[in-house]
Amino acid sequence: MEEQTAQEISQYLTFTINDESYALNVSNVKEVQEFTSLTKVPRMPDFMRGIINLRGSVVPVIDLKIKFGMGSTEKDIDTSIIVTEVKMDDETVTMGLLTDSVKEVIELSETEIEPTPYIGTKIDTAFIKGMGKKDDNFLIVLDIDKVLTVNEISMVSAQEKAESPE
Repeated sequence: MEEQTAQEISQYLTFTINDESYALNVSNVKEVQEFTSLTKVPRMPDFMRGIINLRGSVVPVIDLKIKFGMGSTEKDIDTSIIVTEVKMDDETVTMGLLTDSVKEVIELSETEIEPTPYIGTKIDTAFIKGMGKKDDNFLIVLDIDKVLTVNEISMVSAQEKAESPE
């Protein structure tokens, strides 16, 4: 009986972009870095702000504001990079997500995440897993594996391999 009523509870890292709250399943998060500096890479899409050196590994950094069409992230005291892993076919790609600030880790059950509301046909919401609610505040729960398209991930992966020392 208990197995049927037990809810699946997961932990989510919360962060902000333009004063809106977002959440990402911690199983996708490797670590959180303070935003210090990036190395720019020529001929990459606008949303790829550059790369960082993470203990000898090249990690591309995606500006979520640009990717979501919300301007660009300006560096300040709270600006952070969430280092995450994205699955593409049989490959795992490590990338950084530039955010205004990282808040806290919270627990949400599957029943606390509602399906993405229908917004219209012109807006792509495939990367949104759903809407979570915590303390009367809504959280946009991201599906990190769908934030970038396969072509964009391939581009990032190719850049990561090109920059890595052999």
